Amino acid sequence: MRTVTGPSDHVVVIGGGLAGLSATLHLLGAGRRVTLLEQDKSPGGRAGQADFGGNTVDTGASVLTMPELLDEAFSAVGESLADNLTLTRLDPAYRARFADGSTIAVHTEAAAMEAEIRAAAGPAEAEGYRRLRRWLTELYAVQKDHFIGANFDSPLDLVRPELAKLAALGGFGRLGPKIGGFLRDDRVRRLFSFQALYAGLDPARAIGAYGVISFMDTVGGVYYPSGGMGEIARALTGAAERAGAEVRFGTEAAWLERVSSRVRAVRTRSGERIPCDTVVLATELGTAYRLLGARPRRPLPLRYSPSAVVLHGHTPKIWPELGHHNIFFGHAWEKTFSEIIREGRLMSDPSLLVTRPTATEPGLAPGGGQVISVLAPAPNLRRGKIDWDRVGPAYREELLRTLEKRGLTGFAGGFTIDETITPADWAKRGLTAGTPFSLAHTFAQTGPFRPGNLVRAAENVVLAGCGTTPGVGIPPVVISGRLAAGRVTGR
Repeated sequence: MRTVTGPSDHVVVIGGGLAGLSATLHLLGAGRRVTLLEQDKSPGGRAGQADFGGNTVDTGASVLTMPELLDEAFSAVGESLADNLTLTRLDPAYRARFADGSTIAVHTEAAAMEAEIRAAAGPAEAEGYRRLRRWLTELYAVQKDHFIGANFDSPLDLVRPELAKLAALGGFGRLGPKIGGFLRDDRVRRLFSFQALYAGLDPARAIGAYGVISFMDTVGGVYYPSGGMGEIARALTGAAERAGAEVRFGTEAAWLERVSSRVRAVRTRSGERIPCDTVVLATELGTAYRLLGARPRRPLPLRYSPSAVVLHGHTPKIWPELGHHNIFFGHAWEKTFSEIIREGRLMSDPSLLVTRPTATEPGLAPGGGQVISVLAPAPNLRRGKIDWDRVGPAYREELLRTLEKRGLTGFAGGFTIDETITPADWAKRGLTAGTPFSLAHTFAQTGPFRPGNLVRAAENVVLAGCGTTPGVGIPPVVISGRLAAGRVTGR
């Protein structure tokens, strides 16, 4: 494995999201001195939190899977996940409501999910689920150490015995047809394939290897940290500070001071000079390359994931059928992906993720009532030329009416919106193409073909975050921090 060259005693990590915090803990555990710079006033990045009128709202990631990766980061400095966070395993992980009015709860415990599917779709479908679960488990076991959790120096690093196993499992075929080989009911198939959208892909076109995302959701389990998702970053920050890191909020990196191909210091927006031996850029990929003054050398342009319109709000009303995580599926499915990914249009028949964290932790709304967020996938700004200043308010009202028509009686009039975020708003926050989901996980942007965490432009700079390996989502970005630290320490 290639590493940065020269001394690496003092590392400056730029970016206090989960990737930067993970890198910080692993670097501290390897004996490095670390200074962490975060431009915002609090940690978290795309797993952050905000206060709206006293209500605590998770403004980014809302689904936590594979918490053992967080435990690994805490363990690097001699602490544990259990000492820092209180997790609740959500059961069901999701509640799905379909356009025909039927509902299916997604349980991660095998017997409970089998019983749910048998009741909803019959014994043949339940037997298909058992086979699918075994396949997803085998798929994850093959990939977790040698593909998801590994640094690649070249595509030749893929050539190992596990590659043949992955191919034999159908990892390089199409995900949608593979799941269709286990399940016949369209509703159940959706429950185990919609996760491909997290990676910016149409399930019908994604490679089978991305079934690992479904494994994380439907087998590994979905968790919720007491205090909300923002508590994860606060806990990691506390562990880093106790281990000796200097953590500085409200400090924006402006440029990297270089001598030849080596960075000697980080210059802040306020004009401060911070000398260093090595830099980890745990930022948006576009920001990282701006700081480097370089672009990735690639034969094809980078392709970005779809974006999302998000509504954060509150209501005094309780809908008993609304759990913590809820998916409201429309009639359309393949058409939906075509619209937002290939045609650059809004969904004509939306499928929506509705999150109600007060179902698990009522204290997030101290005055009573419910905190609710609605997420609608949408084209990114490069794919869809939509005037969001004009379209945004009307689309927001359309989403509320859609949920009311799908069973949440009174939702359109009873839900108070505290914040609306469109792709244009994501862009104003510095996210390339107006998407919080970074690069799509196409085959040409997967594994060793994704922008690498070592860069040619500087011999002592490493990247971390969702734009580099292994990719998007809380588990991958936590892994990316560990992989970045490995490029510094050689571990």
